[in-house]
Amino acid sequence: MIPQIAPIVFVVDDDVSVRESLESLIRCAGWQPETFASANDFLARKRVDVPSCLVLDLSLPDLGGLDVQKRVVDRVEMPIIFITGHGDVPMTVQAMKAGAVEFLTKPFGDDVLLEAIEQAIERSRAALGQEARISALRERYASLTPRDPGRLGPAEQAGRRGARHERDHGQSPSRKGHAKDAG
Repeated sequence: MIPQIAPIVFVVDDDVSVRESLESLIRCAGWQPETFASANDFLARKRVDVPSCLVLDLSLPDLGGLDVQKRVVDRVEMPIIFITGHGDVPMTVQAMKAGAVEFLTKPFGDDVLLEAIEQAIERSRAALGQEARISALRERYASLTPRDPGRLGPAEQAGRRGARHERDHGQSPSRKGHAKDAG
């Protein structure tokens, strides 16, 4: 049996106390936390192929959370949960329209964040599953190359002979004998 890799919960927040408390909470819930003090540190991290989500502070010193969201828009397998100390309705609407799964205002309850992470991880699993199915179909399609006519099997060769005969003589090979009997 292949061991299951724990989903990764990325946390990007410039406040060390927030990062540490979220790291502990996430680890206790059974997920693998990876924390980053800046958006650029996170963006330098290679993409992962396991269920994951991003808990992202809206206000970061190097690059704002909404800007980070724009840069990772193609990562549908990594849903985003925004956290902020001072959000407003327009920011919330912008984040949600761009695909965020949740927008939480600090302080928030652990249970609220854990529920949001659970939903994001499930969404990530579904996206990775869809991606795997599409990849398998692409591979299968790529392996289906047009066959060389010189390499046709006997049934395919017979089918081609019959179609050619019908085209050239106006009757199918199976009717050929009937035409002689009638005449």
